[in-house]
Amino acid sequence: MSLKGTIKVRILIFSFLVTALVITLTFTGCGKIVPAEQETAAEEESEVEKDEELGEEEESQTTVKEITGNINIFSGLEITDSVKDDRPIAIMVENTTDARPQSGLIYADMVFEVVDEYGITRYVAVFSSHEAETVGPVRSTRIYYAEIARSLDPLYAFWGTYPECYDVIKNLDIDVLDGNSEVIAYADSGWRDYTRSDITEHTAFMSTVALKEDALELGYSLEGGQSPLRFKEDADDSDRGDVSDITINFSSETFKAYFEYDGENNNYLKYVGGSPHTDYDTGSQITVNNVIVMITDIEGPIDQYGHMVVRTTGTSDNSKAFFFMDGNVIEGTWERSSAFDPFTYRDENGDTILFNRGSTWVALIQDTDMLTY
Repeated sequence: MSLKGTIKVRILIFSFLVTALVITLTFTGCGKIVPAEQETAAEEESEVEKDEELGEEEESQTTVKEITGNINIFSGLEITDSVKDDRPIAIMVENTTDARPQSGLIYADMVFEVVDEYGITRYVAVFSSHEAETVGPVRSTRIYYAEIARSLDPLYAFWGTYPECYDVIKNLDIDVLDGNSEVIAYADSGWRDYTRSDITEHTAFMSTVALKEDALELGYSLEGGQSPLRFKEDADDSDRGDVSDITINFSSETFKAYFEYDGENNNYLKYVGGSPHTDYDTGSQITVNNVIVMITDIEGPIDQYGHMVVRTTGTSDNSKAFFFMDGNVIEGTWERSSAFDPFTYRDENGDTILFNRGSTWVALIQDTDMLTY
């Protein structure tokens, strides 16, 4: 072959190889030149997709499901032969040192504690899941206690009050069982036990069973009730915290409430005035599954009798709250537009708080400085 023919053959072979290489790169994508901005966008899109997938995975692991269905709306417990679904009975119970230890608080689904005259606190004890054969000592009510009780649509039991408070209670349209009055419906099942004290005001007692019988005689319904609580399962061990000491200083050391977290049982042991808060009849220490602290306006005394004024309605803008459960604390808010509405509890993101099943202690105080944890 001549030199000219050799060169022609080599050119053909080179052209064939180049063509083959271009075809290979086209089908495999290798060696494709991508502008820098397109390459960066593609990488960012890939990272976003990865983040979204990770976020979905984390959300599925941390989402807390609300318990609904066949449960008591005040305790979250499944309704059985031993767990009732009765209309709540809210009973006024005193907390003077002479009244301790009280009877029946250990069976309450909820207890609201608020300061009264002279710095003494008093309880609105709410019973729905369980009966309490003896509750007390029962004491008189105040306007703000009645407003708190009305939020639950309960049968409301107490032992008297002052004239102005009776007027408010009438306007609240609440089913009353008064142990010491001719002004409002009288509960004749209450009794006095002078073995508990030689001071008459510390001797009044009631029974949730007998109060229901009184209610039927007065034409009250035993069905109804509205709850401020919604429920979840207890947190897994890995999600439980170490907030183990909660102290609420209502006024003085005598009425200081203290809660000690029991991680093994995931509940809180209740103390009052520096001592275990026990039940008179069983000797058992009171335990609760949730603690709520509501910050509100409290003023007084407003008269010669030492009466106080407590704000029981408000918006999230002026109503801070702290929610303790699972050894953790959640900061949030409470709100209620009227005395006829239940309280609403939300976290800082505006999401409804879900509480653990069981009993709940609610304290109303006027300043965050009165709470330590």
